[in-house]
Amino acid sequence: MGNEKRVFDRRTVMAAPAAALVASAASASTRSGGASFPAGFLWGAATAGHQVEGNNVNSDQWLFETVEPRLPKTASGDACNSFELWPQDLDLVRDLKLNCYRFSIEWSRIEPEPGMFSIAMLDHYKAMIQGCLARGLSPVVTLCHFTTPRWFAAAGGWTNDRSPALFARYCDRAIRHLGQGIRYVTTFNEPNNALLLQSVLPAPFWQALRTTLANCAKASGGTHFTVGNTVLPEDVASITRNMLAAHALGKQAIKAVLPHLPVGVTLAILDDQAVGADSVRDARRETFYGPWLRAASNDDYVGVQNYERAVWDHAGKLPTPPGVPTNYVGVEVYPASLANAVRYAYEQAKVPILVTEHGVATPDDRLRVNLIPAALTHLKAAIDDGIPVKGYIQWSLIDNYEWGGDERAQFGIAKVDRQTFRRTPKPSAGVLSAIAARNRL
Repeated sequence: MGNEKRVFDRRTVMAAPAAALVASAASASTRSGGASFPAGFLWGAATAGHQVEGNNVNSDQWLFETVEPRLPKTASGDACNSFELWPQDLDLVRDLKLNCYRFSIEWSRIEPEPGMFSIAMLDHYKAMIQGCLARGLSPVVTLCHFTTPRWFAAAGGWTNDRSPALFARYCDRAIRHLGQGIRYVTTFNEPNNALLLQSVLPAPFWQALRTTLANCAKASGGTHFTVGNTVLPEDVASITRNMLAAHALGKQAIKAVLPHLPVGVTLAILDDQAVGADSVRDARRETFYGPWLRAASNDDYVGVQNYERAVWDHAGKLPTPPGVPTNYVGVEVYPASLANAVRYAYEQAKVPILVTEHGVATPDDRLRVNLIPAALTHLKAAIDDGIPVKGYIQWSLIDNYEWGGDERAQFGIAKVDRQTFRRTPKPSAGVLSAIAARNRL
């Protein structure tokens, strides 16, 4: 998964001319032990419920998008209408010769009021899981992709010390209804976002966020309203503590129902690089990832989500140098960043890796066409070096609603007509499809 310039467009990465990417891929290929990926490798594309379903009115994020004065540029609204059109999304994944689909189920739909669980909504997501299996797709299911029920957020969200138990209750109910057929389940999407984003947001943003959250609290009758992917600095410690506890309790609840279902967490991981003497890189890594990678070391796998690299000297993060390839908001394109993030995550957690998100924010699909094979060449080199990577899932299947509503933040390998909701594959879809179909570069 941005930030009004950074939170809401947090995936602002990779878009480069073919020459730069091909040269990078050629360098990696000299280390590759062969072009074929492991047997059973998962090839997929991803979406998130709130970003594609539309009209998720019980969600904390819906209120955050619609309360006045409004911080996001636009609200999600109908999004991609995937709540109704999910069979078309699954058909698209199948027709692209991919073999897995990552999607999230929406807690706010399943438990719209405390302790009130909707059988109809559980059945809706069960139909999606069964739809995946009928099309030969392995479902990779996220239980909480940032958004939470409005009632949960109004009670303080993850700052509330009751939140771990509430999340575990939801996990138990969801897995009892939906667990059969799921290939991998992840408790949270990028819970370390609360830590990571503190280093990149400008001071004026925090005041705007503070005002918006206060208005959300007033509108919902609470006193401390929080949302999952935009966290105030003063809330980071309690949110991290409670989400770590929630992950542990949620995993325990899942395993009590289905002991053999692989459970993990997906993390946003930059390719952090150190330059010069006394680089702050290692300290930043400990802050951004340390608590969560230690937690992941007890899981069945860790999901790696990478979109960029960061270069750190003794004073902090270096700006993007002039003259290098950049994406639509000027962030450097670096095709090796995914593989480097995967290597670091495995070094720390020592559990199998599933690439649960990787992509490029650009309205120019030619950049995506070139990036996919270049990044995968580096990833294959990591696999050849012994890193147990189970699959690669592209973000995203379709041009979804990106947090904050910046329409330039297009990640999809298929575009969506916002009036007819017609899905149309882009050339990049064909590139990924060809690699997946032959399981080789």
